[in-house]
This record gives sequence, structure tokens and C-alpha cells, in this order.
Amino acid sequence: MLEPIYAVLAVAAVIVLIIGFVVVRRRPRGEVLEPPPSAPSVTGTEAPPERVGPDDEGPGPQGPEVEVVDPMGGILAPEVVVTGPELTEEEEQENIRLAEAAELAGEAGVEELVRPSFRDRLARARSAFSGYIGSILSRTDIDAETWEELEEAMIRADVGIGPATELLDSVRATVKERQLTTSVELIEAVKAEMVERLGAPAGLRTADAPPTIWLFVGVNGVGKTTTIGKVGRRLADEGRSVVMAAGDTFRAAAAEQLGTWAERCGAELVRGTEGGDPSSVVFDAVAAADSRGADVVLADTAGRLHTKSNLMEELAKVRRVADKGAGSVTEVLLVLDATTGQNGLAQARQFTEATDVTGVVLTKLDGSAKGGIVFAIASELGIPVKLVGLGESAADLVDFDAQEFVDALFSQD
Repeated sequence: MLEPIYAVLAVAAVIVLIIGFVVVRRRPRGEVLEPPPSAPSVTGTEAPPERVGPDDEGPGPQGPEVEVVDPMGGILAPEVVVTGPELTEEEEQENIRLAEAAELAGEAGVEELVRPSFRDRLARARSAFSGYIGSILSRTDIDAETWEELEEAMIRADVGIGPATELLDSVRATVKERQLTTSVELIEAVKAEMVERLGAPAGLRTADAPPTIWLFVGVNGVGKTTTIGKVGRRLADEGRSVVMAAGDTFRAAAAEQLGTWAERCGAELVRGTEGGDPSSVVFDAVAAADSRGADVVLADTAGRLHTKSNLMEELAKVRRVADKGAGSVTEVLLVLDATTGQNGLAQARQFTEATDVTGVVLTKLDGSAKGGIVFAIASELGIPVKLVGLGESAADLVDFDAQEFVDALFSQD
């Protein structure tokens, strides 16, 4: 009698086990976790032991591993993967723009550089003058109101109160001496005085024996890296070989941007690790240029505030170290943004004290209504403006011509 009961219980137990197994298998197990990412790898050799720095101040901080990129392909020295903070959106866009320009240049062949005219590109700067000049030319005589309008026009164009006063005092003497009576004669006298004070064109100097070294200095955001690239393109078109030194080791995108320009003009690039000693990068770039027989070294430096004395002292060290090896520093070019106006004068004074600035590169002159800063720099500091930026392309970085600049500024067309 019990055997059928036992059989039924056994079957029931088997069914229960099967149901339980199915339920467990179908139960949600939660989120499936991916394996953790592997740690990033860094290629290159171990850091060398501390070495005696090239500066005369004795042992210095260990120089960075240096990567020399040959435009024909290949690495001439140990490769270092430069890591750092993520690029800002602005830096990423700049890299993309340069890459696209390089690609287009490769597809269409090397673009022919066509020099723009000051007259075509100084519309905004001219607008600060045109109203006043037009009003003056509408008069027949030279009176007190004429002089007031001239002074106001120059101050609005950022010539500066001091330089404007000195210039007009000299023009007053000319008007009296030559007995000028018409407004047309007055304007011509003002233009002649401005051209004379700006001086003859001052070209970029080269060393007697290569390599020639040009340092580029300035605060953040003025366009140093882009200026170096445009100068490199010009030198390449002249048949000269170029080495670019990525001495701005503190900005993540600086070396990448300079590398893009180096590729475009067939230059070699010397770079170091992020945060490394910029003096060592420049020193090694000069050594590389000497060994490769290159003509010119274009050295980028970290943008720094002119009010930070410790950073300016570091820049002075870069200047000294650059002169220690082969070749010589013939130009220290201060890159200024024309839109900063009179603030550019304060920058120029501090950088001149630290590095003996030999010339000014004035960028974004085409987009500024403060073109008079050219006159203020030359008049107050005695530093010639050697190059000006009249646009974004490589052709738009042109030699400064005082006569053409003044004519464009006073043009009524």
C-alpha cells in the first residue's frame, strides 16, 4: 500500500527540483561588468641621471627626453609619449583647422603665398581715423579745432597721449617753418612725420655662421606658435632648412600645433616631455640644428604673464642658454596682439628687460581698430615692428612697411 505513495512523492520531488532549477536560471543577474581598462603604456627609455645644465649657473634640473622628428619620416632620437591634461575645445579646434589646412595643401600642392596689401586689410584701423581726417580735409584753413581733432583721432587709434603730443608738437613746428596753410598740406605733414618716426623697414637678422636662432616670446594667446609656423613656411619657400623647438612645455597643445606647422613646411621638430625644462629643449634643438646643418632654429617659449617676476627670470635663462651652443641668437621677437592696445606697451617693457627684445611681431592687426599701437611701440620703446599679421594664412604675415602702413591708415577710399 505504501509503495504507490512513495512513488508519487518521488515524482513530486523531482518536479519541484526541476521547477526550482528553471526559476534560478531565469532570475535577473544584474549589470554585466566590463573588465577594467589596462593602464596606459609609455614608450621610451628610462630617464637619464641628472646632468649638468647648459646654463652657467651649474647643475640644473634634468632635461627632458628629446624627440627629433625628421620631415622625411623616422625618429632621430628616443621617442617620448607626451601625456598631459585633455585639450580644451579651442585647442582641439585649432589642431583640426591646421590639420585640414595641411591636408588641403597636400592635395592641391604647395599653395602660392600672395602678399596682401595694408590698404585692403586695415579697414577697421582706418575707420578710427577716417571720420576725423575727412572732417579736417573739409576745412580750408588750419585752426585750433583742426589740431584738437587730429589729437583725438590719434588717441582713439591708441597712438597714446605722450607720443601723440610729441608728434603734433613736431608737426606744429613744421607747419610754422614751411608756412603751411591748408588742411591737405597739414595731413601730408602728419603722415611724413609718422613715417619718419617709424623708421626704415627692419628685416630679420641672421647669424654669420649657422644656425641662426630666433626666439619668440609673449603672453598666452597672442599667437606665438602660429607665428613660428608662418615664419617657418616663409623660410622654407626661401630654400632654408628649419628646426623648430617646442619650448612651450607647459601647454598641452603647444607641441602638437607646432608639429603640424613643422609638417607643413618640412621642418624638423624638437620637443620634450610635458613640464620639462624649456631651456634644455631649446639647447637640444640648437645642437640638433648644428649636427644636421640646418640654417635657422625657431624657438617657441611658454606664454607667461609679464607681471610674474619668477617666470620672467626663467625666460631670461632660456635666452642665455640659447646662446651657449652653436650659432647665435640674432632675434628675440616679442609677439603682441594688436587688439590689446596700450596694454601691449606694458608687456613690451617687461619682456625687453628680461630678454633684450630686438623686434615686435604684431598679430591680428587686420581685426583691430587700434592700429596706432604700432606708432606707440616704436616711439616710446624704440623697438622696431618687424612683422605684422594681416590675416590667418601664412601669406598674411608680412614685413612691416611704415610708408604703406601710414598711407593705408589715412586713406579715405
